[in-house]
Parts: sequence; structure tokens; C-alpha cells
Amino acid sequence: MMRNLVNGAVGGALATAVYSAMLMAADRAGLLEEPPPRRFVRMALPGRDKPRKGENVLGTIAHFAFGSSCGSVLGLLSAGQRVPVPIGTAYGLLVWYFGYQGLAPSIGAYPPVPKDRPGRQAALLAGHLLWGTALAFALNRLRTEKAPLTAELAPRLREEVRRPTIPTPEPVSAQVRG
Repeated sequence: MMRNLVNGAVGGALATAVYSAMLMAADRAGLLEEPPPRRFVRMALPGRDKPRKGENVLGTIAHFAFGSSCGSVLGLLSAGQRVPVPIGTAYGLLVWYFGYQGLAPSIGAYPPVPKDRPGRQAALLAGHLLWGTALAFALNRLRTEKAPLTAELAPRLREEVRRPTIPTPEPVSAQVRG
């Protein structure tokens, strides 16, 4: 369980790096006005109206912490099994929905999705779909058991665990006498 939690957190951080690159591109294209991590930090700090020193760093830390924690949830839910890429993508959609239809409007960071600028929400949606896809790839790569645990493989694994490994002695003629 701990391994799944850690793999999910690492996978979430890796996926957040991919998503952050897309956010930078969307920001440069003028789709965001202000990157969401920075806006969320500004909403949490006193004096919301003006930029604060260090809010970019705090925004980045918060973004990776959130991405890692969401990744750890999928890591736990997958229980170390292979995550189909469409499941990861759908999970990214779920995180986007709860973030931008629930969390962001509730703290006043962004309006609800239907009332927000379509370009911003399209970029954020695409970024979260990319995040979920990257998370699935990362979780699958971080798994220790690379073969899928199918009904055919599971009995063989149990048999391997039960079978004692007793070393066989070498014949006397093969031993070197000193």
C-alpha cells in the first residue's frame, strides 16, 4: 500500500511537470491571464489585489503538492495494477471538473466553467487530460510487477511463493579436494 501511495505521488509530480509545460504555453498564448497555481496562492494570501513576492514559488510548490496528492489517490486506487490510459485520462477530467467547477469558484479564483472564458477552460481541460494520461503512463512505468496480474498468472505466482528452494548438493566427484 505504501509503495502504491509513493508511486502515485511520484507519478503525480511527473504528470504535473508535463501539465506545467502546457500551462506555460497556454499562458504565453494569452489564454490564462494568470496561471491557476499563482492565482490560487494569491487567493490564500492576505492582500489579494496585488502581486506578492514569492507567489510564483509558492504557486509552483502548491501545484506540485496538489498534483502529487491527486496522483497518490489514483496510485492507491490502482493497488499496484496497470492503469489503462483511458482511466488515467478520465481521472484527469475528474480532477479538472472538481477543481474548476467546485474548488475554484468556491474560493472566488475563477467563475464556474459555463461562465468562464472558453479559451481558458479549454486550455485547463486539455492540460488536465494530458495530466491524467501522463499519470497513467508514469504509474504503469513505476510498477514493480510488469506483467498484468491475470487469472492465468496469479496461480503461478502463488505456486512460486509456496515452492521451497532447496539447494541441490553437488556430486562428490565435482568437489575440489584441497
